[in-house]
Amino acid sequence: MSPAGSKHAPEARAREKIDALLDQAGWIVQDRDDMNLAAGLGVAVREFKLAAGHGFADYLLFVDARAIGVCEAKPAGVPLRNVEVQTKKYVEGLPPSLDAPHKPLPFAYISTGEETAFINQLDPLPRTREVFSFHRPETLQEWLTADTLEQWLKQSGGLYTAADDTRPSTLRARLRAMPPVDLPGMWPNKVQAVHDIAGT
Repeated sequence: MSPAGSKHAPEARAREKIDALLDQAGWIVQDRDDMNLAAGLGVAVREFKLAAGHGFADYLLFVDARAIGVCEAKPAGVPLRNVEVQTKKYVEGLPPSLDAPHKPLPFAYISTGEETAFINQLDPLPRTREVFSFHRPETLQEWLTADTLEQWLKQSGGLYTAADDTRPSTLRARLRAMPPVDLPGMWPNKVQAVHDIAGT
């Protein structure tokens, strides 16, 4: 094997594992040359060329034929948080000709095939968190069709908030919009747990 081949072998092994993980989560994994977005609800396209200056996404994720996220593959042992900047470049690099419900793309994964991290750009303060598996296409589709924060607050009887209400609301956005926690009714550690989940 050539030095170049051995250099890329760990990432190639990671991609094999990622292919299997995506398949287990209900994604149809395809090569760019064989792309058929009508093949199923969720399609993950390998080595997708992005807009000029943004390179190639290891996987561009489509739900219902619309781009919704990316997955960056890295060899085992690479600290996933070190790749966040690269992933941000990919979610912002969608070619203008492609249809997407939100830009930049809302969902990003970083995976070695052994560890996977997820960033939900719809959260008020997006942050990387480890996940046990890729989300199913149906789950991401449901998140993309969630009520805006304003709609959710009106339905739940809450007051209007000045939060960004043009995007689907997430659990973290809803927790941040909750009224202050009543300390007398809860143990301090429970109050802290609510604050930690909401990122406040």
